[in-house]
Amino acid sequence: MCTSRILAIVVMLVFTTEVSGVGGNDKRTIRVTGEGTVSAIPDTATIHSGVVTQAKTAVEALEQNKIALEKMMADLKRLEIAEKDIQTSRFRVQPIYDRAIQREWGPTIVGYRVSTYLRIRVRNIKSLGELLDTLIRSGSNQMSGISFAVDNKSSIMNKARAKAVEDAKARADLYAKSAGVAVGKVISIDEQRAVVPRPVFFGRAMEAKTTGVPVAIGEQDFRATINMTFELVDRESREE
Repeated sequence: MCTSRILAIVVMLVFTTEVSGVGGNDKRTIRVTGEGTVSAIPDTATIHSGVVTQAKTAVEALEQNKIALEKMMADLKRLEIAEKDIQTSRFRVQPIYDRAIQREWGPTIVGYRVSTYLRIRVRNIKSLGELLDTLIRSGSNQMSGISFAVDNKSSIMNKARAKAVEDAKARADLYAKSAGVAVGKVISIDEQRAVVPRPVFFGRAMEAKTTGVPVAIGEQDFRATINMTFELVDRESREE
C-alpha cells in the first residue's frame, strides 16, 4: 500500500474519533420511580336527602312537599348548617298512573308525586349522626347516599409528593450502592401521577363519635408517583 493511501486512512480515523468525543455524552445516570401515600380522615360530608309526597292533585302533593321541606330547613338551621351549604339538587313532578284503567289515550292518571332533593354539606362531621337522625324525623323519606371528603386536599397531597421524593432517593441510593457507585445531583423530576380520592361512600370501619345514627367515616389515601433522574458518580467523588 502506498504511503499517501496509508496517510489518508490515518487522517479519517482521527477525524471520526474527534467528532464522537465532541457530540457524545459520557454522563452516567439512573432513573427511578418513587411513590408516596398519605392517609387522612375525612373532615367533611355531603348528604343527598329528599322528600317524596303524593296526592290526588299536583298542587296537594306540592303543598305536602313544601311543609316537609320547610321543617327540614328549619332543623338544618338549628343544627347550624349554613345556607351556602344547602342546595336544591333535584325537583320533579310526576303523574301516577293506574294502568288497570285504560282510556283511549292511555292509562288513567290517579294522582301526582312530587320529589325534592337537597344537597347538604356538613363541615362539622361530628354532628353527622345527629343530623341524619334529625332529617328523618323532620320528614325526609329519601336518601341517595352519604359521601366523605377531605377539605384541605392540597396540603395532604404535598405530603404525599414529599414522601415520593424520599422514596425515589432511597431507591436510587440502593441501586447505586449495589452497583458500586454513588448518587450525585438531581437531573430531573417528573410527576407521573397524583391520585386525589373522590368523595366515597362510608369507607373503612372507623366509627365517629356522633350522636344519633352510627356513622363509619374511614380514611382516604392520597398517592403521588414521580420519576427522578440522578447523576451517578464514583464513590470517591461522593466522599470528597
